[in-house]
Amino acid sequence: MEMAEETIVSLVPDDEGKQKFRKCDQISFYRRQTLGPNLQYRACLDTLVLTERGARVELEPDCGVRLILSLSASDETVRVQIDELQPIRTRYSVPDVLTKEPVGEPLRVAKETRDLVSLTWGEKQYQVRVWACPFRLEVLCGEEAMVTFNSRDKLHFDTLQDRPSAEPGQRQQDDSSLWQETWREFVDIKANGPSSVGADLCLHGYNHVYGLPEHADSLKLSDTRHGEPYRLYNLDVFAYDLHSRLGLYGSVPLVLAHKTNQSIGVFWLNTSETLVDVQYNPQETEGTPPMKRRRVPPQTDLRWLSESGLIDCMVLLGPSPSQVMSQYAQLTGYQALPPLFSLGYHQCRWNYEDEADVKAVDAGFDHHNIPYDVIWLDIEHTDGKRYFTWDPVCFPDPVSLQRHLEDRKRKLVVINDPHIKVDPDWSLYCEARDGGHFVKDREGQIYQGSCWPGDSNYLDFSSPATRAWYSQRFALERYSGSTSSLFVWNDMNEPSVFGGPEQTMPKDAMHHGGWEHRELHNLYGFHQHMATVQGLITRSGGLERPFALSRSFFAGSQRLGAVWTGDNVASWDYLKISIPMILSLSLAGISFCGADVGGFVKDPDPELLVRWYQAGALTPFFRGHAAMNTKRREPWLFGDQVTSAIRCVIQQRYLLLPYWYTLFHQAHTAGLPPLRPLWVEFPADQDTFTVDHQYMIGRDWMHRKRHLIIMSYRPGPVEPQHCFQKCWDDLLKMQKKKRNAIMCKSFIPYMYFSSHSRLYLDVNITKCFIDCLLQGGAEGELYLDDGHSFRYRDRREFILRRFSFVALCPPSCANPEGRYQSDDVVQSVTILGTRRRPANATLQQPGDMT
Repeated sequence: MEMAEETIVSLVPDDEGKQKFRKCDQISFYRRQTLGPNLQYRACLDTLVLTERGARVELEPDCGVRLILSLSASDETVRVQIDELQPIRTRYSVPDVLTKEPVGEPLRVAKETRDLVSLTWGEKQYQVRVWACPFRLEVLCGEEAMVTFNSRDKLHFDTLQDRPSAEPGQRQQDDSSLWQETWREFVDIKANGPSSVGADLCLHGYNHVYGLPEHADSLKLSDTRHGEPYRLYNLDVFAYDLHSRLGLYGSVPLVLAHKTNQSIGVFWLNTSETLVDVQYNPQETEGTPPMKRRRVPPQTDLRWLSESGLIDCMVLLGPSPSQVMSQYAQLTGYQALPPLFSLGYHQCRWNYEDEADVKAVDAGFDHHNIPYDVIWLDIEHTDGKRYFTWDPVCFPDPVSLQRHLEDRKRKLVVINDPHIKVDPDWSLYCEARDGGHFVKDREGQIYQGSCWPGDSNYLDFSSPATRAWYSQRFALERYSGSTSSLFVWNDMNEPSVFGGPEQTMPKDAMHHGGWEHRELHNLYGFHQHMATVQGLITRSGGLERPFALSRSFFAGSQRLGAVWTGDNVASWDYLKISIPMILSLSLAGISFCGADVGGFVKDPDPELLVRWYQAGALTPFFRGHAAMNTKRREPWLFGDQVTSAIRCVIQQRYLLLPYWYTLFHQAHTAGLPPLRPLWVEFPADQDTFTVDHQYMIGRDWMHRKRHLIIMSYRPGPVEPQHCFQKCWDDLLKMQKKKRNAIMCKSFIPYMYFSSHSRLYLDVNITKCFIDCLLQGGAEGELYLDDGHSFRYRDRREFILRRFSFVALCPPSCANPEGRYQSDDVVQSVTILGTRRRPANATLQQPGDMT
């Protein structure tokens, strides 16, 4: 008999349980675009101009204002940008997300008729074909269409205008739906009137698409024609609903499409509220007998609708999954290489009560022989919710506390939110106010909202001057009580505003440069994260790598640090949904991600807690966290059996840190995430395309039902071949089995957490030793550096070794690529997967391997 669901009580003050968040039919720009009518555009081919690195052509609607389309292309990316030809005001263009503007190649005309023009570049593998009327833009590989832009005539572009005034003696025309929008008690005044944009794209041959984090939903995007679209609008959603397309804490407007022989991506660079409709066209016509069904070429139709800004759409040409991810990383940046300590285990709670409590928890890990690297403090560590301060009673000597932890090679992380307590007697508040660092309301006054401190003002991180000011607050001489072993957690930075529209900032609030909040809402948390990272780097004089966790994010956040999936619940369903959520983030470039182990809300039973630790240890960011109204859940509070199980899990995480660190080096240099859906490594296997609860860690571990690991998301006993606990035993043995005709061969580097100078290599060869020799052997990489500084980048102080077990040859090591002097040595090499013991073994060492 199942237990009744326990009611979840919100931790937000005065949360009355009203409908906090809008549905799509309550969003005016979505209604206006979907209900139509839409203008039909034609491309004025006589206006086509080939520029040095691209082309421009004018688009003319059947009535209204002309647009200008700018096109650039290379063998990796095709970029389409659309703006008004002669705007009365400049529209918002997204800053800071792209690491550099993509450089297109010179285009040339391959074919030109009255109805179309074909442009090509490079070696003519790809071409772009622009059709005149109705306007279409096709991206082709050879003669095969991959993507068609505006395939269904959904191009939409609200041109900016001045608000009309009524003639004397006449009533002003009722245009309230265009110039202001009311939802519940909130009125949104639109100073520039309607400014939404939208477009549709047809992905030919595809019926599996992924991406668009963050949503608590399946990995493969669902067809939205009979439900809500995917919403990209950063929101503070407490105990979010599962299997929902409501926007959560962060947004990445990236879609990856995959079929057996090709992958592509679509990146929609817009930071205003965005909704995405997905429609799959099946391969077979429905409603007819099987014998009479005709084959229908598959395709996926995407429709992007944004409240404001420009149309800036980039098609990533692939053609492999890894190439798409690399192309996206070249646009928005590679995953930051984290300091090694941050890949260990993190212990967090809202809140550890005082310095004695922190030291007791720290001692508990030592007493129970459980390794960990970081302990965290939530908002209660501050003096009255004033960030950059310490509670004088509970944390009177924070420097001594940090030294205590540092002596044990551990770090402290503290929270730092974007809202600043309104307190005229607080010097930091006065400095921010007098320096003009706060967001304004539509009347030009400092915007005041409410969050944990009560009345709060919000820092305007869109301003470079504000980001610089905020970064300087992390200097040791300015942040009293801080040391170089203190790191930072940015929370509530969607931004969260208690009692605000959808619990966030009004869209008509004003930012630096005169931009409304609606233009850049999804970039707010990204900019705080950026300022925090810059502050930590500056604190060290540019020598040390930072660690900063952010709840809110956007495209490009991967180059700043880590994110997590927010306020989850201690239930089996939330454990299960965490895997596709983390995989979606990984596909979108944000590799350093994880979910709160045990669930933030409610109390997990011991079985769920152990299972969550087992799952969390196999994700990049590994942190236990809990809300203030939950029971304490340090690993040793549930009896010896639970303590032993959690100890084993965490020790195994530390055992494999060299492997994790090597994978993050690959993410940092090649854009490949440590966690990968099965289809990324088995792109031709259609059985993998919808699997979202089994995955790869690198290319060397296969989490698959008929091979190594399948996670169990149900309480109670399960069959041994499906048992997650048994999989840990399999993992320790590094046993791998043959998958069809694919050989899974690898080197797995690991170390004992108690001795960081001894490395061990496990060589996995599948089926048997003879098969390994016949089919090419095993190979793998190991990356090492000092684990904390930028010397790997600035002085090339690193080691990158490629180990291989080649047919009829002994294991060998490639030449080094760096100059790091390491004390680590390879202690042993273990060969797994053989049916019989070899008669002898020879190790050839062509040079110094240390």
